[in-house]
Amino acid sequence: MQWSFPVAKVAGSEIRIHLTFFLLLLWIGIAHFQSGGGAAATEGILFILAVFACVVLHELGHALAARRYGIRTPRITLLPIGGVAELERMPEKPSEEIVVAIAGPLVNVAIAAALIVFLGAWPDMAAISEIENPSFGFFARLAVVNVVLVLFNLIPAFPMDGGRVLRALLATRFPRVRATAIAARVGQITAFLFGFLGLLSGNVLLIFVAIFVYVAATSEAQATNLQDVARHVPVRDAMITRYDALGPRSTLDDAAAALLRTTQHEFPVVDGGGNLRGVLTRADMVAALQSRPRETPVLEVMTRDIPVVSEGQMLDAAFTLLQGAGVPAVGVVDREGRLVGYVTIENIGELMMVREPAPVSREGWRRDG
Repeated sequence: MQWSFPVAKVAGSEIRIHLTFFLLLLWIGIAHFQSGGGAAATEGILFILAVFACVVLHELGHALAARRYGIRTPRITLLPIGGVAELERMPEKPSEEIVVAIAGPLVNVAIAAALIVFLGAWPDMAAISEIENPSFGFFARLAVVNVVLVLFNLIPAFPMDGGRVLRALLATRFPRVRATAIAARVGQITAFLFGFLGLLSGNVLLIFVAIFVYVAATSEAQATNLQDVARHVPVRDAMITRYDALGPRSTLDDAAAALLRTTQHEFPVVDGGGNLRGVLTRADMVAALQSRPRETPVLEVMTRDIPVVSEGQMLDAAFTLLQGAGVPAVGVVDREGRLVGYVTIENIGELMMVREPAPVSREGWRRDG
């Protein structure tokens, strides 16, 4: 996720913090300082950090449950409105998706139970409206927050945990695409309700939550549609086949020249044997040109470890790699391992747009540039 940076790695997942998270800490610090001075500001910031520690544990609950089904979670990102666990993919079996979805809220149940049993921090639900009031006790308020996190996340609105449970239950009766569309629509309606309540109450955070839920629900529905389309299309029929490639000895100057004479966003770096060594994106190229000499080899700035698929595979194999590996492209190779094309999220999206007005012909569809 852009504007985020890594701070730790836990159980194979990189924990990242979005820069806007620090705006939340600044806002909390200033608000508490104005009401109670430095001590109140410190207590307020520590409480928010404790809350987001619970959020990280919540997301790790999802990650550990997903790992049980062979699904990695490369990144967990903290935002002012919560956390996002970026799973490589969601389980397609309804029972597995339910397990992964409820694992997060169960972590919050365990935290609240531990605070109550071991610290005697019995939650006073009256503290919900005054959660920032230290008179209710630090751990008692933290227990309340965990209870609220459980209840909020179990709202059956996609893409929250309750929405994923709803999608999984619907998938036992409907095709997955249809189940996702219904769950996403429920999520969008819920987002409008959140936004309306936020406007009425002047709660800016609730408005941001509404925007996030709406965008995420829409994106999830689109991604599921793409995945469904990709299952029925050979990767050879969707890959980009006409492109300018760079060599291992190419420099940033060579890459800049290729950028000017083409419309490409990604430039494969291919050696003399036709093997894919990496991909140089336009964004990485521009950033490197601003900070490095033009004679810098592209090998120093390209994205390495680009996954590849065989040209005989279906497109969903490449789509899954694009979603989970966080790479700009997936290479397509022939039987000898030589690069014959590549696939990006953008050209899969173009495939989707072309298929919507009319079915793809038996010869398929191929983007050549």
